[in-house]
Amino acid sequence: MWSAESLKFGAFLAPFHPLDADPALQLRRDIDLMTHLDHLGFEEAWMGEHHSTGAEIVPAPDQFIAAAAERTSRIRFGTGVVSLPYHHPLITVDRITQLDLQTRGRVILGTGPGKIPLDARMMGIDPAEQRLMQGEALEVVLPLLRGEVVSRETDWFTLREARAQLPTYDPAGIEVVAASTVSPNGSVLAGKHGLSLLSLAASSPAGFDALDRNWEIYEKVSAEHGHVADRSRWRLVNPMFLAETQADAERAVSRRIQAMAAYANRQNGRYPDWAATPQGVIDFWRHNSLGEFGQAVIGTPDQAIARIEALIEKTGGFGTMLVLHVDMANWEDTKRSYELFASEVVPHFRNRNRNRQASLQFAEDHREQLIGQLAGAITKAHTEYYGEPRAEEA
Repeated sequence: MWSAESLKFGAFLAPFHPLDADPALQLRRDIDLMTHLDHLGFEEAWMGEHHSTGAEIVPAPDQFIAAAAERTSRIRFGTGVVSLPYHHPLITVDRITQLDLQTRGRVILGTGPGKIPLDARMMGIDPAEQRLMQGEALEVVLPLLRGEVVSRETDWFTLREARAQLPTYDPAGIEVVAASTVSPNGSVLAGKHGLSLLSLAASSPAGFDALDRNWEIYEKVSAEHGHVADRSRWRLVNPMFLAETQADAERAVSRRIQAMAAYANRQNGRYPDWAATPQGVIDFWRHNSLGEFGQAVIGTPDQAIARIEALIEKTGGFGTMLVLHVDMANWEDTKRSYELFASEVVPHFRNRNRNRQASLQFAEDHREQLIGQLAGAITKAHTEYYGEPRAEEA
Protein backbone atom coordinates (compact mmCIF):
# COMPACT_ATOMS: atom_id res chain seq x y z
CA MET A 1 0.00 0.00 0.00
CA TRP A 2 1.47 3.36 -1.06
CA SER A 3 1.93 6.02 1.63
CA ALA A 4 2.96 9.67 1.33
CA GLU A 5 5.38 9.06 4.20
CA SER A 6 7.52 7.08 1.76
CA LEU A 7 7.96 10.05 -0.59
CA LYS A 8 11.51 11.11 -1.42
CA PHE A 9 12.57 14.54 -2.61
CA GLY A 10 15.26 15.95 -4.85
CA ALA A 11 16.16 18.50 -7.51
CA PHE A 12 16.36 18.23 -11.28
CA LEU A 13 18.79 20.50 -13.12
CA ALA A 14 18.95 20.73 -16.89
CA PRO A 15 20.59 23.12 -15.92
CA PHE A 16 18.88 26.34 -17.04
CA HIS A 17 21.01 29.49 -16.82
CA PRO A 18 20.71 33.05 -18.21
CA LEU A 19 22.97 33.80 -21.16
CA ASP A 20 24.39 37.01 -19.65
CA ALA A 21 26.54 35.56 -16.84
CA ASP A 22 29.84 33.69 -16.61
CA PRO A 23 29.29 29.95 -17.27
CA ALA A 24 32.29 29.06 -15.08
CA LEU A 25 30.56 30.71 -12.12
CA GLN A 26 27.22 29.17 -13.05
CA LEU A 27 28.73 25.67 -13.01
CA ARG A 28 30.41 26.37 -9.69
CA ARG A 29 27.12 27.56 -8.23
CA ASP A 30 25.41 24.35 -9.35
CA ILE A 31 28.07 22.32 -7.55
CA ASP A 32 27.55 24.48 -4.45
CA LEU A 33 23.84 23.71 -4.69
CA MET A 34 24.61 19.99 -4.56
CA THR A 35 26.38 20.39 -1.22
CA HIS A 36 23.47 22.48 0.07
CA LEU A 37 20.93 19.84 -0.95
CA ASP A 38 23.03 17.14 0.68
CA HIS A 39 23.21 19.17 3.89
CA LEU A 40 19.42 19.66 3.91
CA GLY A 41 18.72 15.94 3.51
CA PHE A 42 17.41 15.78 -0.05
CA GLU A 43 17.70 12.25 -1.43
CA GLU A 44 18.52 12.93 -5.09
CA ALA A 45 19.94 15.47 -7.56
CA TRP A 46 19.79 15.09 -11.34
CA MET A 47 21.91 16.74 -14.02
CA GLY A 48 21.06 16.81 -17.72
CA GLU A 49 23.00 16.56 -20.96
CA HIS A 50 22.71 19.25 -23.63
CA HIS A 51 24.98 20.53 -26.38
CA SER A 52 23.34 23.66 -27.79
CA THR A 53 20.98 26.64 -27.42
CA GLY A 54 22.99 28.27 -24.65
CA ALA A 55 20.91 27.91 -21.50
CA GLU A 56 21.55 24.27 -20.59
CA ILE A 57 25.29 24.30 -20.14
CA VAL A 58 26.30 20.77 -19.06
CA PRO A 59 27.25 18.51 -21.99
CA ALA A 60 28.73 15.82 -19.67
CA PRO A 61 26.58 15.07 -16.62
CA ASP A 62 28.95 12.33 -15.49
CA GLN A 63 31.77 14.87 -15.15
CA PHE A 64 29.55 17.16 -13.12
CA ILE A 65 28.40 14.31 -10.87
CA ALA A 66 31.97 13.17 -10.30
CA ALA A 67 32.86 16.63 -8.99
CA ALA A 68 29.70 16.98 -6.91
CA ALA A 69 30.05 13.52 -5.39
CA GLU A 70 33.42 14.44 -3.90
CA ARG A 71 31.77 17.33 -2.06
CA THR A 72 28.80 15.37 -0.69
CA SER A 73 28.32 12.27 1.43
CA ARG A 74 24.86 10.76 1.00
CA ILE A 75 22.78 12.29 -1.79
CA ARG A 76 22.30 10.14 -4.92
CA PHE A 77 22.95 11.56 -8.38
CA GLY A 78 21.02 10.88 -11.56
CA THR A 79 21.95 11.59 -15.16
CA GLY A 80 18.98 13.60 -16.30
CA VAL A 81 19.35 12.26 -18.91
CA VAL A 82 22.12 10.64 -20.93
CA SER A 83 20.94 10.98 -24.54
CA LEU A 84 21.70 7.45 -25.71
CA PRO A 85 21.72 8.15 -29.48
CA TYR A 86 24.63 10.56 -28.95
CA HIS A 87 27.03 7.89 -27.65
CA HIS A 88 28.36 4.46 -28.50
CA PRO A 89 26.67 2.10 -26.00
CA LEU A 90 29.94 0.61 -24.71
CA ILE A 91 31.27 4.09 -23.91
CA THR A 92 28.03 4.90 -22.07
CA VAL A 93 28.38 1.74 -19.96
CA ASP A 94 32.09 2.23 -19.26
CA ARG A 95 31.64 5.83 -18.12
CA ILE A 96 28.64 5.10 -15.90
CA THR A 97 30.24 2.08 -14.22
CA GLN A 98 33.36 4.11 -13.45
CA LEU A 99 31.16 6.84 -11.98
CA ASP A 100 29.20 4.24 -10.00
CA LEU A 101 32.40 2.94 -8.42
CA GLN A 102 33.73 6.44 -7.71
CA THR A 103 30.49 7.42 -5.95
CA ARG A 104 30.22 4.10 -4.08
CA GLY A 105 26.90 3.29 -5.71
CA ARG A 106 25.29 6.74 -5.54
CA VAL A 107 24.60 7.03 -9.28
CA ILE A 108 21.35 6.52 -11.22
CA LEU A 109 21.47 6.12 -15.00
CA GLY A 110 18.71 8.24 -16.48
CA THR A 111 18.27 7.68 -20.20
CA GLY A 112 16.45 9.43 -23.01
CA PRO A 113 16.44 9.91 -26.79
CA GLY A 114 17.74 13.52 -26.75
CA LYS A 115 15.50 16.58 -26.71
CA ILE A 116 17.04 19.58 -28.46
CA PRO A 117 16.75 19.47 -32.27
CA LEU A 118 19.95 21.47 -32.74
CA ASP A 119 21.92 18.85 -30.79
CA ALA A 120 20.79 16.16 -33.21
CA ARG A 121 21.37 18.35 -36.28
CA MET A 122 24.95 19.09 -35.34
CA MET A 123 25.62 15.36 -34.99
CA GLY A 124 23.85 14.44 -38.20
CA ILE A 125 21.14 12.50 -36.38
CA ASP A 126 17.63 12.34 -37.81
CA PRO A 127 15.27 13.40 -34.99
CA ALA A 128 12.70 10.93 -36.32
CA GLU A 129 15.13 8.09 -35.52
CA GLN A 130 16.13 9.11 -32.00
CA ARG A 131 13.54 7.07 -30.11
CA LEU A 132 14.37 3.98 -32.18
CA MET A 133 18.06 4.56 -31.47
CA GLN A 134 17.35 4.90 -27.77
CA GLY A 135 15.59 1.55 -27.78
CA GLU A 136 18.43 -0.12 -29.70
CA ALA A 137 20.98 1.29 -27.27
CA LEU A 138 19.05 0.08 -24.23
CA GLU A 139 18.91 -3.43 -25.65
CA VAL A 140 22.69 -3.65 -25.31
CA VAL A 141 23.41 -1.22 -22.46
CA LEU A 142 21.37 -3.29 -19.99
CA PRO A 143 23.11 -6.65 -20.63
CA LEU A 144 26.50 -4.92 -20.64
CA LEU A 145 25.70 -3.49 -17.21
CA ARG A 146 24.85 -7.02 -16.07
CA GLY A 147 28.32 -8.18 -17.10
CA GLU A 148 27.21 -10.06 -20.21
CA VAL A 149 29.14 -10.35 -23.47
CA VAL A 150 27.26 -8.65 -26.30
CA SER A 151 27.57 -8.73 -30.08
CA ARG A 152 25.25 -6.49 -32.08
CA GLU A 153 25.36 -4.48 -35.28
CA THR A 154 22.99 -1.66 -36.22
CA ASP A 155 23.25 1.14 -38.74
CA TRP A 156 24.85 3.39 -36.09
CA PHE A 157 26.91 1.17 -33.76
CA THR A 158 28.72 -2.18 -33.73
CA LEU A 159 29.58 -4.39 -30.76
CA ARG A 160 31.86 -7.39 -31.25
CA GLU A 161 32.03 -9.64 -28.19
CA ALA A 162 31.91 -6.51 -26.10
CA ARG A 163 31.96 -6.49 -22.34
CA ALA A 164 32.28 -3.90 -19.58
CA GLN A 165 35.50 -4.56 -17.70
CA LEU A 166 34.31 -2.76 -14.56
CA PRO A 167 31.61 -4.14 -12.25
CA THR A 168 28.83 -2.11 -10.69
CA TYR A 169 29.41 -1.12 -7.07
CA ASP A 170 26.27 -2.96 -5.95
CA PRO A 171 26.07 -6.53 -7.29
CA ALA A 172 22.35 -5.88 -7.84
CA GLY A 173 23.33 -3.31 -10.46
CA ILE A 174 22.67 0.35 -11.23
CA GLU A 175 19.14 1.72 -11.25
CA VAL A 176 18.28 2.63 -14.85
CA VAL A 177 15.51 5.10 -15.65
CA ALA A 178 13.62 5.99 -18.84
CA ALA A 179 12.38 9.55 -19.29
CA SER A 180 8.79 10.25 -20.28
CA THR A 181 6.96 13.46 -21.20
CA VAL A 182 3.48 13.27 -22.71
CA SER A 183 3.66 10.42 -25.22
CA PRO A 184 3.59 6.80 -23.99
CA ASN A 185 7.00 6.04 -25.52
CA GLY A 186 8.90 6.35 -22.25
CA SER A 187 6.34 4.24 -20.37
CA VAL A 188 6.51 1.49 -22.99
CA LEU A 189 10.30 1.46 -22.98
CA ALA A 190 10.51 1.42 -19.19
CA GLY A 191 7.93 -1.32 -18.90
CA LYS A 192 9.58 -3.47 -21.58
CA HIS A 193 12.99 -3.39 -19.91
CA GLY A 194 11.95 -3.21 -16.24
CA LEU A 195 13.27 0.34 -15.80
CA SER A 196 12.21 3.10 -13.44
CA LEU A 197 10.07 5.92 -14.85
CA LEU A 198 10.84 9.66 -14.89
CA SER A 199 7.93 11.99 -15.81
CA LEU A 200 9.61 15.22 -16.88
CA ALA A 201 6.46 17.14 -17.85
CA ALA A 202 4.33 16.14 -14.86
CA SER A 203 2.94 19.62 -14.23
CA SER A 204 2.37 20.82 -17.79
CA PRO A 205 -1.32 20.65 -18.75
CA ALA A 206 -0.77 17.86 -21.28
CA GLY A 207 1.78 16.05 -19.12
CA PHE A 208 -0.45 16.19 -16.05
CA ASP A 209 -3.40 14.82 -18.01
CA ALA A 210 -1.25 11.93 -19.24
CA LEU A 211 0.17 10.88 -15.86
CA ASP A 212 -2.38 8.24 -14.89
CA ARG A 213 -2.71 7.02 -18.48
CA ASN A 214 1.04 6.62 -18.89
CA TRP A 215 1.25 4.80 -15.56
CA GLU A 216 -1.41 2.35 -16.69
CA ILE A 217 0.59 1.72 -19.87
CA TYR A 218 3.73 1.23 -17.79
CA GLU A 219 1.96 -1.30 -15.56
CA LYS A 220 0.52 -3.18 -18.54
CA VAL A 221 3.78 -3.38 -20.50
CA SER A 222 5.73 -4.28 -17.36
CA ALA A 223 3.42 -7.21 -16.66
CA GLU A 224 3.64 -8.38 -20.27
CA HIS A 225 7.43 -8.60 -19.96
CA GLY A 226 7.56 -10.15 -16.50
CA HIS A 227 8.37 -6.98 -14.55
CA VAL A 228 6.63 -5.33 -11.61
CA ALA A 229 5.69 -1.65 -11.89
CA ASP A 230 6.80 -0.21 -8.56
CA ARG A 231 5.48 3.25 -7.64
CA SER A 232 8.54 3.87 -5.46
CA ARG A 233 10.58 3.99 -8.71
CA TRP A 234 8.40 6.65 -10.34
CA ARG A 235 9.76 10.21 -10.30
CA LEU A 236 7.83 13.40 -11.13
CA VAL A 237 9.32 16.81 -11.96
CA ASN A 238 7.74 20.20 -11.15
CA PRO A 239 9.31 23.71 -11.18
CA MET A 240 9.17 25.39 -7.77
CA PHE A 241 10.66 28.43 -6.06
CA LEU A 242 9.69 29.21 -2.47
CA ALA A 243 9.86 32.13 -0.07
CA GLU A 244 8.08 33.22 3.11
CA THR A 245 5.39 34.99 1.07
CA GLN A 246 4.29 34.92 -2.55
CA ALA A 247 5.38 38.55 -2.93
CA ASP A 248 8.86 37.65 -1.63
CA ALA A 249 9.11 34.80 -4.13
CA GLU A 250 8.08 37.06 -7.00
CA ARG A 251 10.62 39.71 -6.01
CA ALA A 252 13.38 37.11 -5.78
CA VAL A 253 12.89 35.78 -9.33
CA SER A 254 11.81 38.97 -11.10
CA ARG A 255 15.26 40.09 -12.25
CA ARG A 256 16.13 36.92 -14.15
CA ILE A 257 12.96 34.95 -14.84
CA GLN A 258 12.59 36.47 -18.31
CA ALA A 259 15.71 34.55 -19.38
CA MET A 260 13.74 31.33 -18.95
CA ALA A 261 10.91 32.64 -21.09
CA ALA A 262 13.34 33.78 -23.77
CA TYR A 263 14.92 30.33 -23.85
CA ALA A 264 11.55 28.64 -24.31
CA ASN A 265 10.17 31.15 -26.81
CA ARG A 266 13.09 32.08 -29.04
CA GLN A 267 13.61 28.50 -30.23
CA ASN A 268 10.07 28.63 -31.62
CA GLY A 269 10.25 32.19 -32.93
CA ARG A 270 7.62 33.38 -30.47
CA TYR A 271 7.60 36.83 -28.84
CA PRO A 272 4.35 36.93 -26.83
CA ASP A 273 3.19 39.98 -24.95
CA TRP A 274 3.22 38.15 -21.60
CA ALA A 275 7.00 37.64 -21.89
CA ALA A 276 7.65 41.41 -21.97
CA THR A 277 7.62 41.81 -18.16
CA PRO A 278 8.77 39.66 -15.22
CA GLN A 279 5.25 39.62 -13.77
CA GLY A 280 3.85 38.53 -17.11
CA VAL A 281 6.24 35.56 -17.18
CA ILE A 282 5.46 34.67 -13.56
CA ASP A 283 1.71 34.71 -14.17
CA PHE A 284 1.96 32.75 -17.42
CA TRP A 285 4.26 30.13 -15.93
CA ARG A 286 1.94 29.68 -12.97
CA HIS A 287 -1.20 29.14 -15.01
CA ASN A 288 0.05 27.72 -18.32
CA SER A 289 3.45 26.22 -19.08
CA LEU A 290 6.80 27.34 -20.45
CA GLY A 291 7.33 24.70 -23.10
CA GLU A 292 7.19 21.28 -21.47
CA PHE A 293 8.45 22.55 -18.11
CA GLY A 294 5.05 22.63 -16.48
CA GLN A 295 3.16 25.04 -14.25
CA ALA A 296 5.51 26.57 -11.71
CA VAL A 297 4.97 27.12 -8.02
CA ILE A 298 6.47 30.54 -7.32
CA GLY A 299 5.23 31.17 -3.82
CA THR A 300 5.06 29.59 -0.39
CA PRO A 301 5.59 26.15 1.14
CA ASP A 302 1.81 25.78 1.50
CA GLN A 303 1.44 26.23 -2.27
CA ALA A 304 4.13 23.63 -2.88
CA ILE A 305 2.31 21.20 -0.58
CA ALA A 306 -0.95 21.79 -2.46
CA ARG A 307 0.74 21.09 -5.81
CA ILE A 308 2.31 17.86 -4.59
CA GLU A 309 -1.02 16.74 -3.12
CA ALA A 310 -2.66 17.36 -6.52
CA LEU A 311 0.02 15.21 -8.17
CA ILE A 312 -0.57 12.45 -5.61
CA GLU A 313 -4.31 12.56 -6.23
CA LYS A 314 -3.80 12.40 -10.01
CA THR A 315 -1.28 9.55 -9.94
CA GLY A 316 -2.37 7.48 -6.98
CA GLY A 317 1.12 7.87 -5.55
CA PHE A 318 4.72 8.02 -6.75
CA GLY A 319 8.20 7.64 -5.33
CA THR A 320 10.15 10.90 -5.68
CA MET A 321 9.26 14.56 -6.17
CA LEU A 322 11.98 16.40 -8.08
CA VAL A 323 12.02 20.20 -8.02
CA LEU A 324 12.90 21.54 -11.47
CA HIS A 325 15.67 23.97 -10.62
CA VAL A 326 16.03 27.16 -12.65
CA ASP A 327 18.80 29.70 -12.03
CA MET A 328 16.53 32.71 -11.58
CA ALA A 329 17.38 34.17 -8.17
CA ASN A 330 20.43 35.21 -6.18
CA TRP A 331 22.31 32.61 -4.16
CA GLU A 332 20.87 33.50 -0.76
CA ASP A 333 17.27 33.41 -2.00
CA THR A 334 17.96 30.16 -3.86
CA LYS A 335 19.32 28.49 -0.75
CA ARG A 336 16.39 29.80 1.28
CA SER A 337 13.94 28.28 -1.21
CA TYR A 338 15.36 24.81 -0.63
CA GLU A 339 15.61 25.38 3.12
CA LEU A 340 11.88 26.18 3.24
CA PHE A 341 11.12 23.10 1.17
CA ALA A 342 13.20 20.89 3.45
CA SER A 343 11.94 22.39 6.72
CA GLU A 344 8.22 22.73 5.90
CA VAL A 345 7.21 20.75 2.80
CA VAL A 346 9.10 17.52 3.44
CA PRO A 347 7.93 17.12 7.08
CA HIS A 348 4.31 17.60 5.99
CA PHE A 349 4.43 14.46 3.86
CA ARG A 350 6.77 12.45 6.07
CA ASN A 351 4.57 13.09 9.15
CA ARG A 352 7.72 13.82 11.12
CA ASN A 353 5.93 16.05 13.60
CA ARG A 354 3.03 13.73 14.35
CA ASN A 355 4.27 12.78 17.83
CA ARG A 356 5.27 16.36 18.69
CA GLN A 357 1.79 17.57 17.77
CA ALA A 358 0.18 14.73 19.71
CA SER A 359 2.27 15.59 22.76
CA LEU A 360 1.16 19.22 22.76
CA GLN A 361 -2.46 18.17 22.15
CA PHE A 362 -2.35 15.86 25.16
CA ALA A 363 -0.97 18.68 27.31
CA GLU A 364 -3.77 20.97 26.14
CA ASP A 365 -6.48 18.37 26.71
CA HIS A 366 -5.25 17.56 30.24
CA ARG A 367 -4.09 21.02 31.24
CA GLU A 368 -6.21 21.30 34.43
CA GLN A 369 -4.94 18.00 35.79
CA LEU A 370 -1.33 18.65 34.75
CA ILE A 371 -1.23 22.23 36.04
CA GLY A 372 -2.87 21.09 39.27
CA GLN A 373 -0.21 18.43 39.73
CA LEU A 374 2.49 21.01 39.04
CA ALA A 375 1.06 23.41 41.63
CA GLY A 376 0.82 20.58 44.16
CA ALA A 377 4.43 19.59 43.53
CA ILE A 378 5.61 23.18 44.08
CA THR A 379 3.66 23.41 47.34
CA LYS A 380 5.04 20.09 48.57
CA ALA A 381 8.62 21.07 47.78
CA HIS A 382 8.20 24.41 49.56
CA THR A 383 6.69 22.75 52.63
CA GLU A 384 9.42 20.14 52.84
CA TYR A 385 12.11 22.84 52.71
CA TYR A 386 10.59 25.55 54.87
CA GLY A 387 8.30 23.41 57.03
CA GLU A 388 5.24 25.44 56.06
CA PRO A 389 3.42 26.55 52.91
CA ARG A 390 4.31 29.89 51.33
CA ALA A 391 2.05 32.73 52.44
CA GLU A 392 0.29 32.98 49.11
CA GLU A 393 -0.45 29.27 49.26
CA ALA A 394 -1.79 29.23 52.88
